[in-house]
Amino acid sequence: MKKLMKPFFYLTISAVMGLTISCKETGKTSDGQEFTYLKKGTQKPAEGEFILYNLEVLTGKDSVFISTADQGMPGYLRYSDSIPVNNFMDEIFLGLQKGDSILVEASAAKVFEDNVPPFLTSEETIKIRIGAFDVMDEENIMAFFNEMQQKAMDAENANAADRLVLEAETIAQYVKDNNLDATKTESGLYYVIEKRGSGPEIEEGDQASVHYAGYLLDGKLFDTSIKEIAMANNTYNEQRDQAGGYSPFDLQVGVGQVIPGWDEGLSLLREGDKAKLIIPSPLAYGSRGAGADIPGNSILVFDVEIMDVAK
Repeated sequence: MKKLMKPFFYLTISAVMGLTISCKETGKTSDGQEFTYLKKGTQKPAEGEFILYNLEVLTGKDSVFISTADQGMPGYLRYSDSIPVNNFMDEIFLGLQKGDSILVEASAAKVFEDNVPPFLTSEETIKIRIGAFDVMDEENIMAFFNEMQQKAMDAENANAADRLVLEAETIAQYVKDNNLDATKTESGLYYVIEKRGSGPEIEEGDQASVHYAGYLLDGKLFDTSIKEIAMANNTYNEQRDQAGGYSPFDLQVGVGQVIPGWDEGLSLLREGDKAKLIIPSPLAYGSRGAGADIPGNSILVFDVEIMDVAK
């Protein structure tokens, strides 16, 4: 079971909450912060048990910016009398009982302390809604999250299958528009051998050294190991250069160190090859994307050159 991080307010969060106002009893933390029970629970977790909760955090204009609904998993904490209380939110979370629905209103400065998000002012009133919906022991909470994780994986797999069909049409049009002599694999990967090398073929477990440039389908460069390409596309990073970051990328092929499209694509190549890999999103970063530069469901295009292969 993974350990929980503190303070509890910053725990991983998920799942939609619905707060039904059935009574309005107020509470107060030791520092004087008031909160309202929209519904009062009755079952307090015992030492070592877990309380599961849903959470929403809203701006002063009622815009939700943190929500368990966006995470796919509810928040949780393991109750213990020995856990230190660092702030008023810790105190509220440690006092949760199954069935509690709580509304807290406090300034952004008090809620986030020295980490106020840039889109908020320190004086802005933040609304926090917490709904504690269950108490479980360790065995049951592990089973609960395993089931949720399996459901999420099943949904992701179903979405991936649909995306492959949809993106195959998009990639086929891209190949046609760019006059590429591309080959499609059974997985949905497209590749083009632009120059054949004479070195050894890449096999699973081999160490490969690869120069690359990665683009979105619209031609926007999101990463490259080649300094000149970075400079030509206004993505050059001097600190990366000084650290030796513009050099071939070394990896072991076929063992999951990189996205599936790379593992498969590189296994089709040999030392000295130059190739283009057109990778549908399920074989890249899927619906989650990767950082700010690769949105979810992005088809990726990589120009790669195999510099060295070590058996």
